[in-house]
Amino acid sequence: MNVQPYCSRPARYNERPNNYQHNTFRRGERYPNFPRNNYNVRYDQSVIQIGTEKVGRLIGRSGSNIRDLQDRTNTKIHVERSSTNDTTAVTIIGTKEAQQQAICLIEESLRDMNVRTIQPVRILENGQRENEQREHGQREYVQRGYVQRGYVQRGYVQRGYVQREYVQRKYVQRDYGQRDYEQKENEQKENEQKENEQKENEQKENGQRENEQKENEQGENKQEKEDERFLDLDWQQISRDHDEYHRQKWAKCTPIVKHFYKEDPIIANLTSEQVDAFRKANNNIEVHIVLDDEEDTSEVLSIPNPIETFEQAFQDYPEILEEIRKQKFAQPSPIQCQAWPILLSGKDLIGIAQTGTGKTLAFLLPALIHIEGQITPRSERKGPTVLVLAPTRELALQIEKEVNKYSYHGIKAVCIYGGGCRKKQVTVVTEGVEIVIATPGRLNDLVRTEVLNVSSVSYLVLDEADRMLDMGFEPQIRKALIDVRPDRQTVMTSATWPMSVRRLAKSYMKNPIQVYVGSLDLVAVHTVLQKIYIIDENDKTDMMHQFLRDMAPNDKVIIFFAKKAKVDDVASDLALMSVNCSSIHGGREQADREQALEELKTGEARILLATDVASRGIDIEDITHVLNFDFPRDIEEYVHRVGRTGRAGRTGESITYMTRSDWSHARELINILEEANQEVPEELYHMADRYEAWKEKRATERRSGGNRRGGGGGGGWRRWF
Repeated sequence: MNVQPYCSRPARYNERPNNYQHNTFRRGERYPNFPRNNYNVRYDQSVIQIGTEKVGRLIGRSGSNIRDLQDRTNTKIHVERSSTNDTTAVTIIGTKEAQQQAICLIEESLRDMNVRTIQPVRILENGQRENEQREHGQREYVQRGYVQRGYVQRGYVQRGYVQREYVQRKYVQRDYGQRDYEQKENEQKENEQKENEQKENEQKENGQRENEQKENEQGENKQEKEDERFLDLDWQQISRDHDEYHRQKWAKCTPIVKHFYKEDPIIANLTSEQVDAFRKANNNIEVHIVLDDEEDTSEVLSIPNPIETFEQAFQDYPEILEEIRKQKFAQPSPIQCQAWPILLSGKDLIGIAQTGTGKTLAFLLPALIHIEGQITPRSERKGPTVLVLAPTRELALQIEKEVNKYSYHGIKAVCIYGGGCRKKQVTVVTEGVEIVIATPGRLNDLVRTEVLNVSSVSYLVLDEADRMLDMGFEPQIRKALIDVRPDRQTVMTSATWPMSVRRLAKSYMKNPIQVYVGSLDLVAVHTVLQKIYIIDENDKTDMMHQFLRDMAPNDKVIIFFAKKAKVDDVASDLALMSVNCSSIHGGREQADREQALEELKTGEARILLATDVASRGIDIEDITHVLNFDFPRDIEEYVHRVGRTGRAGRTGESITYMTRSDWSHARELINILEEANQEVPEELYHMADRYEAWKEKRATERRSGGNRRGGGGGGGWRRWF
């Protein structure tokens, strides 16, 4: 019986189905690419049955397989939603040749599955359907003209019932006795094969041992010869050749212009006594030169006098002065008074000062002048002129924000950091920028892939160098800076001066002038009131809730935790209590971290929950409190946490919860508090004494008792409380 053709005319995509199409297509479904110019073609349909477990394989991920089959055969393939007897009907619509091609491709795509094969069906034309009846345990007859050789899958032939030897295109029955006999024969063959393989393996192993012995003997002789040749090398000559290679490499480069400073007559005429008095009055500024061992020091003994006003530093740069006036600064900070004359004179600088003292602006304004003053035009430089390295994304973004406040001759800056859109960062870098602010990881990535060329960098800044080294970035820093010019001007800032920072400074700086404000000893900001509470671990949460209830309407607080999971837990608890807060830690997306900081700045949220990722680089002037829920891992992080408040001449308050497990930090914390003239709890002194007594006891036991642990009563720090 003839049926109405599937399409009486070429179908268009997303066209409303006609009466004949209505039962087949769903709304929004794309129609097949049937021939559009042959209006007389009539399409038939055939139905085949496949195992229900194969439907997913036929359709493919998101319909990719079935769409590919339709495109290749110019047919429409429809899989029924309902199934009967563990089979599913598949309707194929198209010309007879296309149907046959589609059937073959379907069977071929399902051939390798070790499950029930496509069940035999009859090809029905003109829309007719016929269900073949079969009896239980009986194999269906498969039409020779339909099932091609190789299309029957192993899953269809069950071992023990039907033998899959396709001798004369028919299946041969065999009984269980034959199966057992053949199984024994197969086992014997397998055993013989295993024995032969074992013999061959033994022979191979013996041969390999002999070869390895010979190779080892030859290798030892070769190594001895190499060692002898290694000892004969002239390492001094190799070092000289290396230095000569780099000298020739950079000799062709255009010289770097570093000196832009014109000293004001008033500053030039200051006596040494006046200079010392000024430095002492400005937070006890101390300056000295860190000389290289093998350098001629005759030209670097002069240290510029500090300036007192912005005009004395930038009198020849009115655009810079105008930008400073826009920011409404009254006078330079202590670090800026001494750093600007040094940097504008082209000397390397090590700046050590507390957080929030204006170190960023101290190296930024000379960098703008340095960029514009080079001989090579900006358009002809291969890459950025200024490179600023920062330890965290937050600090890098803060520096970029500070740069964007000062518009000077169209100088552009970009911040590149891990977690940001790499494609967007690459696009901005390749378009050309003068200042690149980067974290070590992303900088190393772009330099390694040759996206960023650092050979034109002549002004290098290592900001918060101590934190970068603490975070393990030294290998990445050294690798990324291999191609930076050795005659560059280098600036290093730090809040502390440990041995690791000194070693890095010696590697990358040439006769730097060290400027430190306050003392080289670790100190906290003196504008912050520091309160210490020694409590049990279980009491922390209640005390924090009480603090939040007592907050004034204009207060803002950063609460520091040791773990990211604790931040998330407390944020959830406060949300259930209808307390508005934001959170930030290393596990959050960069966009979420930036949004949390923005909410704190704008006052949308007055509470920020954070890990130590927020202890540096956050410059929000109106933060009134810092609460250390967990004591930091070292005393340096404590100083940086406290430095988040009391900024820009304001006062702040720091609250710290200490437990018995924090007793190893007690003595260092006492030193910080005493230096800042803060009140020290009596219990903190007792905690420090107990820890020192415990350490002394442990040292005595190790010297006398070997590997004994605890001794007598079980030992351990808990006994001392």
